[in-house]
Amino acid sequence: MRRFLFAGLVLAVAGQLPAAAQNTNSGTDKFAQLETMLPTPNSYRTASGAPGSDYWQQRADYDIKVTLDDAKQAITGRETITYTNLSPDALPYLWVQLDQNIFDQNSIASATQVGSMQDKVPFQALEGMLSDFDGGFKIESVTGANGRALHTVTNNTMMRVDLPAPLLPRQSVSFNVKWHYNINDQSKINGRSGYEYFAEDKNYLYEIAQFYPRMAVYSDNQGWQHKQFLGNGEFTLPFGDYKVSITAPSDHVVGATGTLQNAAQVLSSSQMKRFAQAKNAKKPVLIVSQEEAVKAEAGRATGTKTWTYVARNVRDFAWASSRKFIWDAMEIDQDGKPVMCMSYYPKEGNPLWGQYSTQVVAHTIKTYSKYTIPYTYPVAISVHGPVGGMEYPMLCFNGGRPEKDGTYSAERKYGMISVIIHEVGHNFFPMIINSDERQWSWMDEGLNSFVQFLTEQEWERNYPSRRGEPRNIAAYMATGSNLQSPIMINSESALQFGNNAYGKPATALNILRETVMGRELFDYAFKTYATRWAFKHPTPADFFRTMEDASAVDLDWFWRGWFYTTDHTDLALESVKSFNVSTKNPQVENVRLQQQKAAAPQSITAQRNATDIKQTLVEEKSELKDFYNGYDPLAVTSADQQRFAAYLKTLSPEQQERLGNTQNFYELSLRNAGGLVMPVVLQMTYADNTQEIQTIPAEIWRKNNEKVTKIIVTKKPVISFVIDPFQQTADTDLSNNAFPRQPAASRFELFQQQQQAAPNPMQQAAQASPMQKMEQKPGSGN
Repeated sequence: MRRFLFAGLVLAVAGQLPAAAQNTNSGTDKFAQLETMLPTPNSYRTASGAPGSDYWQQRADYDIKVTLDDAKQAITGRETITYTNLSPDALPYLWVQLDQNIFDQNSIASATQVGSMQDKVPFQALEGMLSDFDGGFKIESVTGANGRALHTVTNNTMMRVDLPAPLLPRQSVSFNVKWHYNINDQSKINGRSGYEYFAEDKNYLYEIAQFYPRMAVYSDNQGWQHKQFLGNGEFTLPFGDYKVSITAPSDHVVGATGTLQNAAQVLSSSQMKRFAQAKNAKKPVLIVSQEEAVKAEAGRATGTKTWTYVARNVRDFAWASSRKFIWDAMEIDQDGKPVMCMSYYPKEGNPLWGQYSTQVVAHTIKTYSKYTIPYTYPVAISVHGPVGGMEYPMLCFNGGRPEKDGTYSAERKYGMISVIIHEVGHNFFPMIINSDERQWSWMDEGLNSFVQFLTEQEWERNYPSRRGEPRNIAAYMATGSNLQSPIMINSESALQFGNNAYGKPATALNILRETVMGRELFDYAFKTYATRWAFKHPTPADFFRTMEDASAVDLDWFWRGWFYTTDHTDLALESVKSFNVSTKNPQVENVRLQQQKAAAPQSITAQRNATDIKQTLVEEKSELKDFYNGYDPLAVTSADQQRFAAYLKTLSPEQQERLGNTQNFYELSLRNAGGLVMPVVLQMTYADNTQEIQTIPAEIWRKNNEKVTKIIVTKKPVISFVIDPFQQTADTDLSNNAFPRQPAASRFELFQQQQQAAPNPMQQAAQASPMQKMEQKPGSGN
């Protein structure tokens, strides 16, 4: 490693306040208290971030009966909702969500959608623009418990139900709704549920959600949450108990939120036996095999079956139905409670789904339970179908399909595993820790993406996680402020939604854990938040306050910078000066000066004069020489030694020890070029090529948010300093992180125009050695 020279200056102590300590912050102080921006604590939500003594939340219980029309791809249903008012307020009306109305041709979402025409437009996009799909709820009736019609007003995706008399505190009211709607074709109209049509065997696979009118949340911090559903902002729902009866073709397999109540009526004896075997299995057991699913694909039952599911203390309900379903299951023990992990998937999902899905479900439940709270529901289900990824209590929809020949790329494999982890993980955020998704997407997507990252890393060492590593978010954070939004923004207004709601908050939490707080403090505080707000409705302030309350770490600066601004990390090491204590000993100091003089480069003039000037006048005439010709001012004399000895006598033993100190002092000039204050992670490489890491807390910037100088004292001489050597702070410009500067190594690639994409490596191997194809048993569940 190349050495570099520092300015050889003597350390001096000045009487005035150094520039690094002067408060020269411009604009808002980045360490100002955040409490002025947070809601005032009260008896419902405390200053510590915990629920208060008067905390309350509403309850909604459902009894639902729905029928799937496989010929018309439609749903008909009726429900009884029992709503319990646990607030201190009298409620003259109730608000019900009609989320299917987003597919109405006159919806706000459709009217406000923006876009531009390109030279090339995919068929799917054109079909979406020209679609005449008759979507949305068709409400047939809304009646009270006595059968009389209730007055309602529908405003796009919200319906107000006017009550005959105000619903008083601690009272309940029941009302009935009848409806029907058409299911969207996912290949033409994307949504969070829908159907997929398989032309080869002329079958449908349904993933059904938002299929029933459901209660909005009424809370202490905002009253009714009745923001319209526009697409990004997902769902905010109260907890309750569900009984749902689903009538489908008798050859369909139906999976749903909750536990199956009438297994003996809908499953064969062999399927019942296999399900029982899954309770003690070490690996997934097939309840419905691929052979059985293929046989069902070829038939068409004329009758129907009704599957009845019950779910306790959940905020929502979803289901899936198809005669194409393979079904496997494996029970695990989670904190002393059995959890049945299951997957439903068509043969087109194998071999990936049979090999991985249920194992990923089980791994996710175990890992999330470790970092948050124990999973409390009896089942956890992954369904493969048309929806790329969407979550509901105990059940989620996931993408990731291999090629028709059964091969797949590494990206496809890890993409499928990641989406299953992410969607199953949503059982914790927000299905149990029930944040307001309509308002704050980051509270479910960001927190969930963070724990997803932890779970991926425990699935496989060096797992290629897409989000979580600070280096992965740096490019986004370096974009202009007009191209990004603060994390603390409403879901529908966020720019670059994936980075804003998923990537940046997940990375922020990883930086908190690894760099700011440390794993022990962070993990305890994070579990405290999950425990406090399980089965409740937390807000951002509850999260911010709990993380500080449980760790004794002041994080106002972190929340302000990462969540309320679009500042980015760019810490620069602008210069380094070297200092050593002068020993006053001429035998030490004069030798050092002699070495510096010898090492100093000769000027270009002196170099040229050495050859151009053959002889100087003094060299020619010796009579011009005197005492100073040949005099060495650095030569140590006896007088010098006597003066040093006399000086030592004036010092105390402690001062004499300090004078002989051989430590090295370095003054580092640091600049916060990106605006986001962060800890300074400093790597020092010594002259003997050993290294040391120092982490300086972010509070180094508290007196001056923009520029500081820092004194570093070492026993060994340092030959290089590097800021953020492991890229753990999302620094957007690494070129100014090292002193002396280090070139950023990269490569350019030569390529031929119109290069054809190569098959995935598994496919290439199979094509090259057809006799050595991997033996795969689709649907084996192994």
